[in-house]
Amino acid sequence: MTHVDLPASLLKRKAVVYVRQSTPAQVQLNRESQRRQYELVEEARRRGFRDVEVIDDDLGRSASGTVARPGFDKLVAWLCAGDVGAILCLDASRLARNGRDWHHLLELCGLVEARVIDLDGVYNPCRPNDRLLLGMKGSISEFELNILRTRMYEAVRSKARRGELRIGVPIDYIWHREIGLGLDPDARVQEAVRQIFSRFRQLGSARQTHLALHREGMHFPRPSDGRN
Repeated sequence: MTHVDLPASLLKRKAVVYVRQSTPAQVQLNRESQRRQYELVEEARRRGFRDVEVIDDDLGRSASGTVARPGFDKLVAWLCAGDVGAILCLDASRLARNGRDWHHLLELCGLVEARVIDLDGVYNPCRPNDRLLLGMKGSISEFELNILRTRMYEAVRSKARRGELRIGVPIDYIWHREIGLGLDPDARVQEAVRQIFSRFRQLGSARQTHLALHREGMHFPRPSDGRN
């Protein structure tokens, strides 16, 4: 990271290290990214901040705007209170991958003169050039996410056209290599499924069906594929 001297007024506030990974799988498998993000705490101290806070509530949460991000909400609240001097992240795109959150965050940073710091440099949203660069980063990040979604969707459609798409199926149904979707080969499981549907046709309510089978002490056999 390039070194830029920050105003003393900002160094009296807190530096916030925002740690995020998009999916639970990344949280479990990509530990190197986590390590590098947490190391930004030392980078904040090296720049002169004494009060450094880590926000990692959004690990495993996408920044696309479709899921709640309590960590991002906390960051916005601290910015509104004027408590934040700088936000540190590996890449500014970690903060948001949708235009609404991104531009709202930049607006707040500009109002309180907070800096955004990533591996490429230190940005002051109050300056037109820095704001332009941050705006471009946000737009590119959002565009990249849309491209990835489109590619994944087209891959799914391609598999479906070939008849090879395998989506998750309800418990006690499995994919057979020869016939496709079918019931679990375990006869006990098949009988339990038939009994459930038969009782549902009689009662007309999923809740009443559940209560009736519970009263009768019905035990559902464990599926042969090991799912609970």
